[in-house]
Formats: sequence, C-alpha cells, structure tokens
Amino acid sequence: MESTAILIIFAIFLVAVMYSSVGHGGASGYLAVMAFLAVAPEVTRPTALILNLFVASIGTVQFYRAGHFSWRIFLPFAAASIPMAVVGGMINLPTNIYKIVLGAVLVLAAVRLAIKLKNDDVVKEPPIIACLLIGAIIGLLSGLVGVGGGIFLTPILLLMRWAETRVAAGVSVLFIFVNSAAGLVGQYSRGALGGLPSEVWFWIAAAIVGGFIGSTLGSRKFDSITLRRVLAVVLLFAGVKLIAV
Repeated sequence: MESTAILIIFAIFLVAVMYSSVGHGGASGYLAVMAFLAVAPEVTRPTALILNLFVASIGTVQFYRAGHFSWRIFLPFAAASIPMAVVGGMINLPTNIYKIVLGAVLVLAAVRLAIKLKNDDVVKEPPIIACLLIGAIIGLLSGLVGVGGGIFLTPILLLMRWAETRVAAGVSVLFIFVNSAAGLVGQYSRGALGGLPSEVWFWIAAAIVGGFIGSTLGSRKFDSITLRRVLAVVLLFAGVKLIAV
C-alpha cells in the first residue's frame, strides 16, 4: 500500500477519534484531509458523508446509552434540516465556488474545535420557529458542502443555552447522521455516488474504529481540548488554502 494511502487511513482514524469525542461525525476533518491530498471534489462530498454515517451511528448509540440525548430538542431541528439537506445534495456547485464555500466551513470548524464551549446552567426551551429556521439553513449547507451540520448545531445549542454540554453533543451526533443520509440521497439522485474509489472501504474501517474509541471517551467525560486544537490548526490551514488557491 502506498504511503499516501496509509496516511489517509491514519488521518481519517485520528479525525474520527477527535470529532466523535465531542459528538461530531468528522466530515469537515475528512474533507480537509482529502483537500490536502488533492482528492477531487466529486469524490470528497459523498465520501465524507458516508464516513459521517458510520461514525455518527456509533456516537448516537454511545451518547444515547449514557443518557445524553433529548428528542424534544432534536426533532424540530431535524424536521427542517432533512429535506433541505436533500436539496443541497442535489446541487452541484462549480469547483471554484465549492472550494470557497468548503474553505469557509473548514475555518468555522477550526474555530469550533479550538474553543471549549460548555453549558452546565439551567437550559431554556428553544423557540420552535428558531429551531425550524436554523435547521433548514444548516441542512442546506450540509448537503451543499458534504458535512453533517453538527459543527454548527452544537455551538448554537450551547451559546443559546438550549441544551447542556453532553446533551448538545448527543443531539448533534444524531442530527449529523440524518443530515448525512439526506445529503447522500440528494447526491444519489444526480448520480454522484458512482465514482467512489475502491479504497473507500479502508477509510470506512478506520472511521468506524476511530468513532468507537472517540465516542466512548466523549460519553465518559474525556477532555480532548489540546488534541482538538492541534486538529483546528490543520483545518484552518486547509480552509485558508482552499479559499486562497
């Protein structure tokens, strides 16, 4: 196996561990890895969403079993995001525009990973209209770029005091799963899933192992802030590179 192929597998494993420890699927990290290694955009979007599905499914089980989940918070966001993620997945942006949008998402993801957000205060009920509007916007962006949207939902839940820290992670990881599935449906409808590389199965295996380790640690109060800040630097570099080049 080529050294580049081994590097991708190891990077995907590491991204899965870091992201799943905070209730994320890791799509922005996978996209950054593939951007660094010049993987074609038509491959990166569906691949990142597929990896998201596996990692997010593991995280959902782990956080749900640990009692860190709320259907009341999840449902209104998901109800609006799912159809919009399908729409976003059906849209094929020109490569130059896609790179700019992806670069901006990676920069935002870097900021999210670098900052340790917590909310252990008493939470308040999120307004249903706000949930639907935010869910729709995140869903559309998720389908367009190839992410699950948890990187946006988690900080919103915490900053608005709509969920405590671990419940926000648990809600976000299932949100990522349904958005990733919806985005793949949209991409499948326009025939975008036929060009996946054969080595994608090695990437999936690496993501599954990393997702299991990270979500187990995350649901048990593992503090990965230092490692996440290292990953944030990588994402920031990749995002700026995509926007500038």
